[in-house]
Amino acid sequence: MEATQGRAERGKTETRVIVVASGKGGVGKTTITANLGMSLARLGKQVILIDADVGLRNLDLLLGLERRMIFSATEVFAGECLLEQAFVRDKRLENLYLLALSRTRQRYNVSQQNMDLLIDSLKDRCFDYVLIDAPAGIDTGFLNAITSATEAIIVTNPEITALRDADRAAGVLEATGIYKISLIVNRVRVDMIKSNDMMSVRDVQEMVGLPLLAAIPEDRNVIIATNRGQPIVLRKNLSISGIAFENAARRLIGETDTIINLNKPYKNWFGAVKGFVGNLFF
Repeated sequence: MEATQGRAERGKTETRVIVVASGKGGVGKTTITANLGMSLARLGKQVILIDADVGLRNLDLLLGLERRMIFSATEVFAGECLLEQAFVRDKRLENLYLLALSRTRQRYNVSQQNMDLLIDSLKDRCFDYVLIDAPAGIDTGFLNAITSATEAIIVTNPEITALRDADRAAGVLEATGIYKISLIVNRVRVDMIKSNDMMSVRDVQEMVGLPLLAAIPEDRNVIIATNRGQPIVLRKNLSISGIAFENAARRLIGETDTIINLNKPYKNWFGAVKGFVGNLFF
């Protein structure tokens, strides 16, 4: 298995450990994690996604990998299997892996010490990115999930309740020493922004006070893709939300510094990512 090969064969590239957090549940954090991880893998990066929600894991469903899960990190900690045995490799992209902290609805949380040991073990393998899908809220499960991360992505909707919880989550992250935090605003509707029925992305960014990584538009195709266990970025003809996910991954690795313009029609990827979002921000 490639994930067990020494990093020396690929140079000393540093593993980026990024926690995807939200504060409020139901804002699309797991969908963001699945599509962002898939996009990074499509760009040639070695990626492992960790479902850190011990009680309510769903990342396997969004990736269509639920039937292939045999072991989890819990069995690794208990000495019942090797770490590689708990990896679920995506057959569509051989450089994408999933690791769940639990296989069943267990009621106890993984300790911070175990999480540190797990991340250290992953760093010894050939992963470029470790994306941790943290549980919603800022309780024990969240604190344990973020303990080994060095970066964070806050996901929010342009709603006042989601923004308040996102701000609280960002405060907890900074209190634990994570200062490299970016923002993804999910389920944006340009028509509602123009009619002053929804906050603009700029308003959201100013309220939370974080640099913007991406703005993802509301898209029924995301719901369809989620229900089918096929992340939307795998579609042959990407919708505008799929392009937004792909662009977010490119911004994350430093390939581009543009954000898609949701107000202009596009014929291809390059047309969609040209310029910053116009009325979306104002």
